[in-house]
Amino acid sequence: MEMEIVTIPCLSDNYAYLLHDGATGATAVIDVPDAAPIEAELERRGWRLTEILITHHHDDHIADVDALRQATGAKVIGAKADAHRLPALDKAVAEDDVVQVGNLEGRVIDVSGHTIGHIAVFFPAANAVFTADSLMALGCGRLFEGSADQMWESLCKLADLPSGTNIYSGHEYTESNARFALSIEPDNRELISRAERVAKARAENEPTVPATLAEELTTNPFLRARLPEVKHLIGRDDATDAEAFAEIRRRKDQF
Repeated sequence: MEMEIVTIPCLSDNYAYLLHDGATGATAVIDVPDAAPIEAELERRGWRLTEILITHHHDDHIADVDALRQATGAKVIGAKADAHRLPALDKAVAEDDVVQVGNLEGRVIDVSGHTIGHIAVFFPAANAVFTADSLMALGCGRLFEGSADQMWESLCKLADLPSGTNIYSGHEYTESNARFALSIEPDNRELISRAERVAKARAENEPTVPATLAEELTTNPFLRARLPEVKHLIGRDDATDAEAFAEIRRRKDQF
């Protein structure tokens, strides 16, 4: 099956993504921080936008949804639980619902924590999950609305996806996330190596997303909160996994 994913930098540090099904010509965009670079990429490639997928209600992810809808006629899909604060939805979805982009099927995952009603969409055939501000490269979103328990549950859902899945997150925060991760696990060899690769990529103005889930499982301190060695490093040997996650998130908020 012919498919392509295109990363589009938007605003100062956001990413939008185009997911294109070559067999049918259908194209979806995941989040719309700014319509102009998305429209420019669509025009450059000669693609027709058919769907707009919204992950959560924050303005830097939905600011230009209506402008892009008007320009393209694309259908807007978002979380039923978040519909009251999203642009008008053509399709409202909940966990385990299917999103169709041409022949590509995406499974909706509720990843509440950063916000309540935040969704991710996993496309097995594209080997991709679009996580926005839930699981991020070497990090996770700040808990603006949900609890640590909710976010930990959401991260566990994502951690259970196939390890080769590419994680497409919503921001270019990886370099600062790497500095924090090293404060938790300064002797993690995989993390040290990844931090060096990230610094090199950013020096060349290259994106550091996507990253594979396998990379995140070996280097992301938030996903690694369940490990005894990580609990020991933060002085919480007897903590539950969610409690250890909460402590790491607290430290990041103050970093």
